[in-house]
Amino acid sequence: MLGGLAAYVVLGGADFGAGLWYMALPGERRRPLRDHTYHAMGPVWEANHVWLIFVLVVAWTAYPLAFGSIASSLYVPLFVAALGIILRGTAYALRGSATGLSEERVLGVIFGASSVLTPFALGTAVGALASGRVPIGNAAGDAIGAWLNPTSLLLGTLSVATSAYLAAVWLTADADRGGRDDLVEDFRRLSLIAGAAAGGLALTGLVIIHEDARQIFDGLASGGGLAAVLVSVTAGVATMAFIVGRRSEAARYGSALAVTAIVAGWALAQSPEILPGLTVQEAAASDSVLVALLISLGLGAVVLVPSLGLLFTLVLQGRFDPLPDEMGSLDEAGRATAPDATASRRPGAGPRQGLTFAAVALGLIGAVLTLLTEGGPERAASVLILLLGTAGACAALLRDMSAIGRDSP
Repeated sequence: MLGGLAAYVVLGGADFGAGLWYMALPGERRRPLRDHTYHAMGPVWEANHVWLIFVLVVAWTAYPLAFGSIASSLYVPLFVAALGIILRGTAYALRGSATGLSEERVLGVIFGASSVLTPFALGTAVGALASGRVPIGNAAGDAIGAWLNPTSLLLGTLSVATSAYLAAVWLTADADRGGRDDLVEDFRRLSLIAGAAAGGLALTGLVIIHEDARQIFDGLASGGGLAAVLVSVTAGVATMAFIVGRRSEAARYGSALAVTAIVAGWALAQSPEILPGLTVQEAAASDSVLVALLISLGLGAVVLVPSLGLLFTLVLQGRFDPLPDEMGSLDEAGRATAPDATASRRPGAGPRQGLTFAAVALGLIGAVLTLLTEGGPERAASVLILLLGTAGACAALLRDMSAIGRDSP
């Protein structure tokens, strides 16, 4: 569940941040920047929400008591986040059908505002959990005070700031990959500003957490929480250095690591509790439900992971980059043409049946053993075998799908 949350914070966060920059760059002079943010999101803007759905499904299946308590106490920010996702998707889809500047501006404001509203609302919900303001029970928490407090407001603002930071870094890399030198410098400058703002907010926010959520602060100041903080700071500083050194692709991965470490730090600092007085083990569903969930996740991952892996591989290869005449505002100077599809074609590797058979065998053995074992080391070994089979199947499928993608125009 934390892995899915980290993926949503990074991938969905960059998506929301692109919407923020779309709204924050008004005027005809900045139209090329807005068009770049709009086109960069095209292939992935819906796919990124898969991770949020994944987190919700796993949460209510594996931890029903905790999920019920969270959803009933934090229904206001969760409703606001859902509303923001709907408005954002609608405005994005309609933007291409706008018939005039006035319609485009209205849709742009809705798109940008909802891109800020959603990560802010989700961040306040995380702040409520981190500060221990969600008690056990149906609607047992304060419907307003649970998410309107110093820690929640800090994490809501930090969610928006990190989204803007991720988007600026990734848009710089996308522009660099497409040869858009005119856009690279603008987004590079925005990356440095957003990175400094997000990093400064994260560090100064420790003072607020110290006063308002002392348990989380103590967790971040020692052990695994401290290690995650150090990883985040190191990755953030490295990302800034990459941006200054114009190593945009390295900066993309550095920024993702910096933000992922924030999620890991929160989890490690709050462990082993999921809610005040309720540990993860105590909140877990019955053993049979968890076993069924593990097997279902393994089967689902075989479909989801290779598909998303292929999608993002093609995106990073520039296979979805728009042609110059699709951008509308491009001129001939300093603009690169879209990458030649034939240039990226390489003969796909022949089918390696051994990996596929081994993956299927491990998956079946792991699933059967997980059902038959009662717990302890045997159950742990069974789950490990299941995960190895799932990983092998994903690798085999992604290899074959990537070969198809390389050979397609």
